[in-house]
Amino acid sequence: MADRDLMDQEEIHSKVLRAGRRTYFFDVRSTKAGDYYLTITESKKFTHDDGTFHYKKHKIYLYKEDFTAFKENVEEMMDFIINEKGSEVISERHQKDFKKEEEISNNQESTPSENFTDVSFDDI
Repeated sequence: MADRDLMDQEEIHSKVLRAGRRTYFFDVRSTKAGDYYLTITESKKFTHDDGTFHYKKHKIYLYKEDFTAFKENVEEMMDFIINEKGSEVISERHQKDFKKEEEISNNQESTPSENFTDVSFDDI
């Protein structure tokens, strides 16, 4: 318990990002030598059937010597995602009319699309 109290005392600066069931904590902390490092914590809320809940947490410790490479990799991955998929969020959680690819292909096999017109190339 004393270690936890010591960790709380070493916290220098914090920022919180709430994102649905997830909360991200960005904390600047101090080492024993007085240098700073960053912790990034993802906390995700899980609710049980009886209404009680618990949190699962994952933490990354990021030290100054890794800042440049970490930032470059994160930016590269974010740019890749935006370039490949755009900035629109595509998920059933964020879009009420979202349909999984499986559902779309299953529906197309069982029922013809309403937007499809049966055209013969001889007609063209």
